[in-house]
Amino acid sequence: MNTSTSSFRRVVIAGGGTAGWMMAALMSKLLGKQLDIKLIESEEIGTVGVGEATIPALTTFHELLGISEAEFMAATNATFKLGINFEGWKAIGENYFHSFGTTGTDHWSAGFQHFWLKGRAAGIAKEYAAYNPETVAAFANRFAHVPNHRLNYAYHLDAGRYAKYLRAMSERFGVQRIEGKIAAVLQDGPQGRDGDITALQMQDGSRIDGDLFIDCTGFRSLLLGETLGVGYEDWSYWLPCDRAVAVQTASVREAWPYTRAIAHPFGWQWRIPLQNRVGNGLVYSSKQLSDADAPEVLKRHVEGELLIQPRVLKFTPGQRAKVWERNCIAVGLASGFVEPLESTSIHLIQRAAIRLMQTFPAGGVQPADRDEFNQQSRRELEHIRDFIVLHYHVNERTDSDLWKHVREMDLPPTLRHRIELFRESGRVFRPSDELFAENSWIQVMMGQGVSPQRYHPVADLMGAPELKNFLGDIEVRVSRTVGGLPGHQAYVEQLCAPYRHATTAQLAAVPQRA
Repeated sequence: MNTSTSSFRRVVIAGGGTAGWMMAALMSKLLGKQLDIKLIESEEIGTVGVGEATIPALTTFHELLGISEAEFMAATNATFKLGINFEGWKAIGENYFHSFGTTGTDHWSAGFQHFWLKGRAAGIAKEYAAYNPETVAAFANRFAHVPNHRLNYAYHLDAGRYAKYLRAMSERFGVQRIEGKIAAVLQDGPQGRDGDITALQMQDGSRIDGDLFIDCTGFRSLLLGETLGVGYEDWSYWLPCDRAVAVQTASVREAWPYTRAIAHPFGWQWRIPLQNRVGNGLVYSSKQLSDADAPEVLKRHVEGELLIQPRVLKFTPGQRAKVWERNCIAVGLASGFVEPLESTSIHLIQRAAIRLMQTFPAGGVQPADRDEFNQQSRRELEHIRDFIVLHYHVNERTDSDLWKHVREMDLPPTLRHRIELFRESGRVFRPSDELFAENSWIQVMMGQGVSPQRYHPVADLMGAPELKNFLGDIEVRVSRTVGGLPGHQAYVEQLCAPYRHATTAQLAAVPQRA
């Protein structure tokens, strides 16, 4: 098979779950009339499905698919998310909020943080979070779509229902779902790994031929890793947590519009409120907490009745050396993994789907497209890695070897430079293709205790009275915006009410996976 000249029409997606069905949905929406798309999954193989929090970019993905927000939220029991509350990450008993959106008003030469730093030094500035509407709304437990002062938001969602929702959409666009387990991956030529993938042999004896294969087989990476032999880069030195245990509990209070990330001596805990339940989990180091003890520790740190029994997941943080090799592209856990501290797992699937549509090999794999895909994927995940490592490294905790190690470890040069730049000058410079914006880095660095030694001289152009009025006006605008918002829970219920019956019936037509 000569992939440089052949026409790629037959696309085979190995694996379902969030990764498989997000890929299928976007591909079939855009190119469904030109492609033959098959997705293979087995009801007997469960999905990881622990990540239920997202970031704002998912709204763009839904716009591309033409998804009704209210229908989607009703179908997936979703709530809104305005950011993440980090509890005990800098030191025990100290919290900070990483919000979406912007804080204050920037000047073209200097970010708002410089004016705030001057105001703080003069004793006329409130805490940094007071100038961010998403943070103030989150702690007031309020939310609404605001036309002129739009709140930047994402979602908490039921990952299993989300996959089911996208499956129904994908099948309407012509995707064929094939139930069953893969017995073997077939390749061109006698040399095995030297050849392109030609087909997947199923346990029932059938054969699924394809031109392009999408590996969504999870941590196993059956196609890219096991078959094509693409190696894995281990990031455990910087990210020593290698286990997760998750459980769902019944809601005992109204859903709040943010994720809670609670630090512990052995790692950290998440709490993610949906409309009808709460997603809970621990991400931990197996050197600090045993797999036998982890479920019991999690049970002691949750509220409400357990709806399922906890299960432990083992992982190695890192990435594949390449995510596109020959005629196979790995997506989701098959391509790499960093812990879900900043809710990036679903986003990385989304980016892979969009990137594939931008570089789709209609006439066969072109080396330049493949190399660009791999380079972009690597840069993106390394940027996210650095941002996650930042949360760990800058800490004052003394309660375990885990926190001591991450505080004293050598950093990737890219991250070390960002921290030094901010500490020395209060500056953050973000390349245009990076996920996390300047305000995200500022909130986390200051929240973790990185205090700039100086601010930009442009802030001195404002005298104290003018600066006080400047800061006060922003605070008033934020307070007015938030004061006019309804309660988050009431808003979600009102938004979703017209769609509950329709989405329930729609999802009932697709068999629920275990």
